[in-house]
Amino acid sequence: MEIWHNPRCTKSRAAKKALDEAGTGYTERRYLDTPPTVAELTEVLGKLGREPWDITRTKEPVAKELGLAGLPRDAANRDRWIELLAEHPVLIQRPILIDRETAVVGRDEASLREIL
Repeated sequence: MEIWHNPRCTKSRAAKKALDEAGTGYTERRYLDTPPTVAELTEVLGKLGREPWDITRTKEPVAKELGLAGLPRDAANRDRWIELLAEHPVLIQRPILIDRETAVVGRDEASLREIL
């Protein structure tokens, strides 16, 4: 399993703690230091069963600077959303836990139980 982790985030730290307590082996990826590529984001979105705007932190200052509120959430703009997440990883919801065939945004206990 891999966790896209931001050590400054309480939800991310809680997810990492849950993995440790469950004895689950994982690789920690500090995604702000090592951002995911467009290809990796596309793959993870498939495992999540979500669209890029579903995992975007739209209240981040950079989201406002980029005008994300006005960027349509549709198939025609999907690639642009993914490119923006790759270019600005601070926009990615955290933590994301990725297993072989599935992934979750582990912001709550129910999501964490789903992947554990």
